[in-house]
Amino acid sequence: MTAFDLTAFRARFPSLASGIAHFDGPGGTQTPARVGEAIARTLTGPLSIRGASVASEANAEAAVGAFRRAYADLLGCAPEGIVYGRSATQLTYDFSRHLSQGWGPGDEVVVTRLDHDSNVRPWVQAAERAGATVRWIDFDPLTAEPDLSDLNGVVNGRTRLVAVGAASNLLGTRFPVRVVADRAHAVGALVYVDGVHHAAHAVVDVRELGADFYVCSPYKFLGPHCAVLAADPALLATITPDKLVPSPDTVPERFEYGTLPYEIMAGATEALDLTAELAPAGADRRSRLAAARTLVEEHEQALRGKVEAALAELGDDVVAHSRAAERTPTLFMTFPGRRSADVSRFLAERDVLAPAGSFYAHEAFARLGVDDTAGLRVGMAPYTSEDDVDRLLTGLTDALRV
Repeated sequence: MTAFDLTAFRARFPSLASGIAHFDGPGGTQTPARVGEAIARTLTGPLSIRGASVASEANAEAAVGAFRRAYADLLGCAPEGIVYGRSATQLTYDFSRHLSQGWGPGDEVVVTRLDHDSNVRPWVQAAERAGATVRWIDFDPLTAEPDLSDLNGVVNGRTRLVAVGAASNLLGTRFPVRVVADRAHAVGALVYVDGVHHAAHAVVDVRELGADFYVCSPYKFLGPHCAVLAADPALLATITPDKLVPSPDTVPERFEYGTLPYEIMAGATEALDLTAELAPAGADRRSRLAAARTLVEEHEQALRGKVEAALAELGDDVVAHSRAAERTPTLFMTFPGRRSADVSRFLAERDVLAPAGSFYAHEAFARLGVDDTAGLRVGMAPYTSEDDVDRLLTGLTDALRV
């Protein structure tokens, strides 16, 4: 595999000229110039509603088709199973309504305390409306590992759906999705996987994961603000959503409300094409995306190791809560006797962006039981450099001396 040329890669991002050291990637990455250019090129056209009679209609059709093929390559599924969405939250709320239509008293839904609330609350609220029971998969706050000790009891013959996050956006914990999926499928339940944090740091194969539905967000990996849901087209064909009478009844179009944003789809496709170019030419796009993900992950994990080693030297002044054996290059920490928000502000004054918060991981943050209203999250991105890390560590050390 070719080496990762970080200098050349960073040159693709106009925003990095600001001098800000970005550790906010879990909330959304910076965007390469080519992605913005693809959006502008598509939007300024010619562009019309999808069709085939003139070039402007054909351009819209091409943007949609390219988007579906690109994200099918990323996720290992059929293009006909790729559903566009404004956000992962919107898609999950939509599908919670679609899938809960047949739920009722006696049915059960399983969610986890590690997840972003967008993969918790929609299912909890749908279950409440249907009179179904909600069951929880917990985690150990001391290790950040999920607790599957009673998996067969939690996921049982009454379970209709299990919602899990493939990786925690707060703690970085990689969830053993396949273990839970196998149990769910054994009792006839569906599996809905939040891959928003996972897809930015892993080679994804929705079939290998055992995911019936997998949702991710391109803006977490260099693209524009939108989301993608992947599922087997045959499964989607069994789901009947509320929709307008004249709108398409085909899959996946019947889950996409209104006119699609062709320019955003083009930008999301460009983000994957640019990523694939990090790998050697010659292979198909899916293989190149997988090779590129592996290359970038090695870079990010090396930086994570450097940060963790430095945090250990700071002793009791820092508590690192990201402790799972398998985790993404994302670290969540608190500072006994100090407010994480104050540390974040100290860093920001030095153009080091490491936000403080609970980052919509409502249940996970509460389960940690920290004596703070927030924690500091540090996330590595493909463009994170050694210099960025040095500035972060110097800033943290200085902040703890104040």
